[in-house]
Amino acid sequence: MLNDFPFYLIIVIVILLLIMLSNKIKVAYPVLLVLGGLAISFIPGIPLLRIDPELIFVIFLPPLLYEAAWNISWKELWRWRRIICSFAFLVVFFTALSVALVANHFIPGFTLALGFLLGGIVSPPDAVSAGAILKFVKVPRRLSSILEGESLLNDASSLIIFRFALIVVGTGQFIWQDAIASFGWMLVGGIGIGLGVGFVAMKLHKYLPTDANSDIVLSLVTPYLIYIAAEEVHSSGVLAVVSGGLLLSHYRLSFLSSSSRLRGVNVWESFCFILNGLIFMFIGLDLPEIVSGLGHVSLSSAIGYGLLITAVLIVSRILCAFCAVFVTLIARNFIKVADARHPGYKGPILIGWTGMRGVVSLAAALSIPVHLSEGIPFPQRNLILFITFVVILTTLLLQGLTLPYLINKFQIPDPDYTIPDDEVYHKIKRELVNHALNHLKNNYSAELERQPLLQQIAYKWEEQNGNTDDILMSGEAKVVYLNLLEHQRNWLLNRNKEEILDEEIIRKHLLYLDLEEEKMQFL
Repeated sequence: MLNDFPFYLIIVIVILLLIMLSNKIKVAYPVLLVLGGLAISFIPGIPLLRIDPELIFVIFLPPLLYEAAWNISWKELWRWRRIICSFAFLVVFFTALSVALVANHFIPGFTLALGFLLGGIVSPPDAVSAGAILKFVKVPRRLSSILEGESLLNDASSLIIFRFALIVVGTGQFIWQDAIASFGWMLVGGIGIGLGVGFVAMKLHKYLPTDANSDIVLSLVTPYLIYIAAEEVHSSGVLAVVSGGLLLSHYRLSFLSSSSRLRGVNVWESFCFILNGLIFMFIGLDLPEIVSGLGHVSLSSAIGYGLLITAVLIVSRILCAFCAVFVTLIARNFIKVADARHPGYKGPILIGWTGMRGVVSLAAALSIPVHLSEGIPFPQRNLILFITFVVILTTLLLQGLTLPYLINKFQIPDPDYTIPDDEVYHKIKRELVNHALNHLKNNYSAELERQPLLQQIAYKWEEQNGNTDDILMSGEAKVVYLNLLEHQRNWLLNRNKEEILDEEIIRKHLLYLDLEEEKMQFL
């Protein structure tokens, strides 16, 4: 390991260069990283990479899920909860069933149990790939919200299918009542443990004498504690991390200081940036190890099977997207839905085309045991690994490279946010300043009369829309100003309850208030 350390340093530098190139040519960086890993894997003398699935599940997955849960809009998640849950659970199950039937019929030696095992592996789309692509193109907020919400939950459902299929392959039997009880415990136990550990972490942040550095370290440890605690009792570690992350994100203003929030964002962005880069590079680098294990199956046949399963995944997802529209059009006659308007055909096609596979699929495939309990080699393990790799590579290249073209071609208008973001941002800013000025004049009139600095703040707010640069404050003025900042935060949180208001705009204003509070340390 120590001898290969310079190689891994070079890999990190290559990752940085490839991501810079992806930003330059506006191609999603997972695509370039996988291709870069493939190219490097063919260089003679390169160390053979063997990915430990536990390394991905325990080291990579918890922080990536936690960071995604921390950044998602709870308001949007709740608004689109029905379609998100249907894609995260029902669509995953339908996709796994489709893969199982096709694999059982067309791939020699594949039983239904092995087909479900493969289906559980390749059914969950990868959130990082879709997010990297959507960064370069403008899409309706509802589409990105649905994709983000789905990505938080579909890993859990796919891994549940994978676990049950693994048991059936190993034992040759499937007991319905045990499966239902186990499934229920994975869901309820995972969510409960995530909320419980998250609540304890929140109290530790709040009542221990922490500073920004210790808050950041504790936040880095938290997703690992949640994941390990849930897995130790055989519940869903993925759901646990997601539920704990959502809880802590929702209450972050109550237990983290402005300094901890500001510095934590930078640390987490850098941390997840390198984790994502390593994961996709490893996918490409692992090709020689996967190909070497094919054994008696010819390379051309294995590629054909991989392309067949990829086609099943794409068609299944597109069909499910149109089915979701059909169900919504029927359901709107009986219940209140998030949007009763007909979405047309473009939205379902885009949702169906965002099915790039990635890290979870690779980790699940690698975690298949080499031998069954009797010492018999696990059937079709190497072929499942290769098919998974083909699916990941094909979806990243085919869908990843064509999705921006489809988005630009369709030009789907955003039915929710018709006013430009900049205009909404400045409107909220003006309202926020006026609200703060009224609060200052109504509640701190005495301090305003005897504190010239507060008068200067009020003047700058009135004339420059809230800019307080170059103001030197006394102790009393700082106390009043900090109270005003807290009052503004509460006002923003109340405004955020409005359904048709992009939470990203509210978060930008909250970030500005954190920066204002941080400046108080230097005034």
